[in-house]
Amino acid sequence: MNRTTLRNAFRTLHLWMGLGSGIVIFIVCLSGTIYTFRAEIERWVEPEKYYASGIDGKSIMTADSLIAKMERNINGKLTSVMVPGDKSMNWQIGIKKNSNDPAAEDAPKSKTYFVNPYTAEIVGEPGGSASEFFGTVMKLHRWLLLGDSTGRIIVGIATIIMFFMVLTGLILWFPAKIRNIKQGLKIKTSANWKRLNHDLHNTLGFYSFILLLIMTLTGLCWSFEWYRNGLSSVLGSKVFKGRTEKPMLSNEKMSANGQISAAILLSEANRHFSYEGNSRLSIPEDGKGVITVTKSATGFFSVAGTDRIQFDRFTGEVVNLESFKDKPMNARIADSIKVIHTGEIFGTASKIIYFLACLIATSLPVTGTMIWLNKWKKKNKPVKMKWQNQEELA
Repeated sequence: MNRTTLRNAFRTLHLWMGLGSGIVIFIVCLSGTIYTFRAEIERWVEPEKYYASGIDGKSIMTADSLIAKMERNINGKLTSVMVPGDKSMNWQIGIKKNSNDPAAEDAPKSKTYFVNPYTAEIVGEPGGSASEFFGTVMKLHRWLLLGDSTGRIIVGIATIIMFFMVLTGLILWFPAKIRNIKQGLKIKTSANWKRLNHDLHNTLGFYSFILLLIMTLTGLCWSFEWYRNGLSSVLGSKVFKGRTEKPMLSNEKMSANGQISAAILLSEANRHFSYEGNSRLSIPEDGKGVITVTKSATGFFSVAGTDRIQFDRFTGEVVNLESFKDKPMNARIADSIKVIHTGEIFGTASKIIYFLACLIATSLPVTGTMIWLNKWKKKNKPVKMKWQNQEELA
């Protein structure tokens, strides 16, 4: 098979894969683009829920006093607390109301509240119009609003097709003559709209192909268990291991001592992980599991790795310590599949780059379809015979 025949085969394959999956790819990429800055948009829509007000001249309350006041007001017990690195932001505190019969089917569940850390005022709860909107966007992105069993498979197949489309597109991008390679690196804005559309598809596709390959390879982890298990084997570390990880138990013999204060545990976590960042303390509701504190750095170029420290809930003894930077590279990749896929891996900087790549990915089915339609119209345009042209002139 000569080179021309091989390129034609790749071109045909690229075309029909695109026509067959274009709508699904467009929806998935568009919803992914919208979802990229979900957190920022939610904070912009409801700033009063996320940012503390009336803080001039005041100091943040201690974690223990804030939690104690919340437990009294809600009449319950602490289950979680999220302490943002940004001092101007509200804390998120989870409280489970007390119940006479915790085993009952209608026993209260833990509920999260946004709390002003300077005044202990409850300013909101999770949810709202922005959260509901992005919840729908996520369902559209992962399942096309068709439910997990059907939509997940369709999106997974389209993602596989997109992976091969990126590869075949890269092959077709390389010109037959290497001296013409510069033409594929720029967009000729002064050309007619057909040439401009071709350049937008060809050039932008090339500049984004690495990120598109990363998005497809990581996105498949949510679609197929066999793929997730295979990637775990390749990496030598389990992807999404938190879903199947067995909880560690505290020393029940020491339960008479009572639970160690949240402030002490947060302070100990900050001693081990002394950088600025968001901290989250989680207390299992079974009364037996260890207390976990996770922390991640914040900032424009911050690495999104999560550090974790686990304490015996009765003694405060450190029973497990995981520093993200100390893990081997394969484990760091496996633990970061989600933030690699969403673009949060290097903070806001990488999210901006991912947003642009997603925007390009959304445009590719559109520009590709227009290229095909232009060629189809040209191919099927009726050819006028010489005698017809003469009649028109007459």
